[in-house]
Amino acid sequence: MDRAEEIKKFYMKHVVQAMLEDNMLKAPCPFCPSSETEEPGVLLVYLKPNSFFLGYFRCVNRCRPGGFSPYFARVMGIEPQEVPGYDPDREPYGHQTIFPANNLNAEIKKFRSFMSDTEYAYFKGLCISEAVVNEMKIGYNGRYLSYPYILDDGNCYATRCVLPEQEEDNFWHGDETFFSGEFRIFNVQEIDRCENGTLFITDGENNLLTLKELGYPCISVPSVADLESVNLERLAFVNHVFLIVTNAPEAQLAARLLASRLGFKSRIMKWAPNLTRGYTLCHLARDKGEKFRVAVTSMLKSSKSFSPFSSPEKEHRRFIDSLEREKGKTLLGMGCGFPKMDDTLSGIRGINIMGGQPKAGKSCFFIQVSTEMARQKIPVIYYDFENGRQKIYTRTLCRLSKLSEKEIRQADLKGEPLKRLERAHQDLQDMLPYFRVVTDRKLSPDVMRGQIEFLQNQTQTDHALVVVDSLHKLPFKNLSERRTGIDEWLRHMEAIRDENNVSFLVISELSRSQGGSYNMKPDLGSFKESGDIEYSADNAMILTPSWDPLAPIPSEEKKSALWLVASRENSPGKIAEYLLEYPFWGFIEE
Repeated sequence: MDRAEEIKKFYMKHVVQAMLEDNMLKAPCPFCPSSETEEPGVLLVYLKPNSFFLGYFRCVNRCRPGGFSPYFARVMGIEPQEVPGYDPDREPYGHQTIFPANNLNAEIKKFRSFMSDTEYAYFKGLCISEAVVNEMKIGYNGRYLSYPYILDDGNCYATRCVLPEQEEDNFWHGDETFFSGEFRIFNVQEIDRCENGTLFITDGENNLLTLKELGYPCISVPSVADLESVNLERLAFVNHVFLIVTNAPEAQLAARLLASRLGFKSRIMKWAPNLTRGYTLCHLARDKGEKFRVAVTSMLKSSKSFSPFSSPEKEHRRFIDSLEREKGKTLLGMGCGFPKMDDTLSGIRGINIMGGQPKAGKSCFFIQVSTEMARQKIPVIYYDFENGRQKIYTRTLCRLSKLSEKEIRQADLKGEPLKRLERAHQDLQDMLPYFRVVTDRKLSPDVMRGQIEFLQNQTQTDHALVVVDSLHKLPFKNLSERRTGIDEWLRHMEAIRDENNVSFLVISELSRSQGGSYNMKPDLGSFKESGDIEYSADNAMILTPSWDPLAPIPSEEKKSALWLVASRENSPGKIAEYLLEYPFWGFIEE
């Protein structure tokens, strides 16, 4: 027997004089006070299969709050094992609060007696009936409306007092213990009544009243900021939660944060895009009048279960857009300025780690690659823990002008050298909006993400290149656990690569051989404290000089070979040889 049939059978068994009309059970309400002069109200039970409100009952006279089948069984004294979906291992929510002996019950009763036609007219203007106002025990203290926050024990210890039409003028009255945190839930008893069912959550007591007018089960918080304090344990046995909050970015963000904590059981109801900021359920009720139920039902039907994944439609569109952008391109990644390197790697993309012995020219190589890419208006962030910002700019100026550092510092430079220097200065200035050097040794993954997103936004691009010089000098929580720290950073780089559309160039140190030299054959095992490099790197490269970096060798003999030692998509092997142009701090690919 399916769930809908089980629930129908349950109510037909336990409700006297029950009659079925389509997907609705109707019967004389067993909860209405018996009277010789008045007939009981009508009990309605919603039995539409696959409905979010399957099994929800309520009395049209509002003699008692409605709820789902477990609550119906409790108030009728039915054995819980007879309830469809009964779980014998379910532990009810245990409240840790010790409730005080004193309460506001007498004051709430007095405030209710102060309600007059004027106050009821205010609610009628919001399309809220007198019956709903009375059901929620709302009162009036002579100036402010009183919204009682009745707790699980049936008593009220705090009430929120709000000035009609000026909701910003409000205050709390009662026991201060119940003014904040998880106690700032209006109609909190509704949660237990919605076990195995559906519950609405909204902001503002009046918005709740509009939903109660339609017969929906609902709780509310005073403001969207209070959504953060909603205790998820209280909602553990609610199957579906609909979130409908004020039409404002900060309210929608608060709803998404709660939805992310609730998971798939939550659904955020969306407003039409043409509605103004600050639009609420009260506004919708006034605007739609008798069609308010239809409008809410439409929002309910169009809502979707909260998902940590993007929609299939969005994923497909993103994929198609990516294919369109790649059409006609010779490279899948970004060009680095070295044709053979671009050809071997199909452009710079993913996480690319390059190792090399000290003084082999690793930093010089990546400075050249990254600045050339920045000159192509590709946003680049260079995280430098080796050279310093001044040295990076100076070496770039030398390479662009083909002048030595000594020459660019000459005060009497003239002729063609001066023209080259002036052009290089202009190139550097044009490049700097796309090339940012960061030397902060307190770097964290979150800071890195923020800087990437800022540069992408500032340059109006959806991609970026990040250079890390070097992997072993990134900040770690504990220097004694550097290998663990390296692996953790690589995990973060993988996430940033995928989520922020970022490519990485990362410099790594190499391990020495047993004799203390670096003459081992270039392979993946050459990387120092390699850890997860073999799993994280899309490409792993090693720059090997064919000369002794510490020996006085003529510039024309300073050649280095770049080897691809591991790759996800490309064949390992020698990429190319590179001649160092000293003292111009540049490489020429041969």
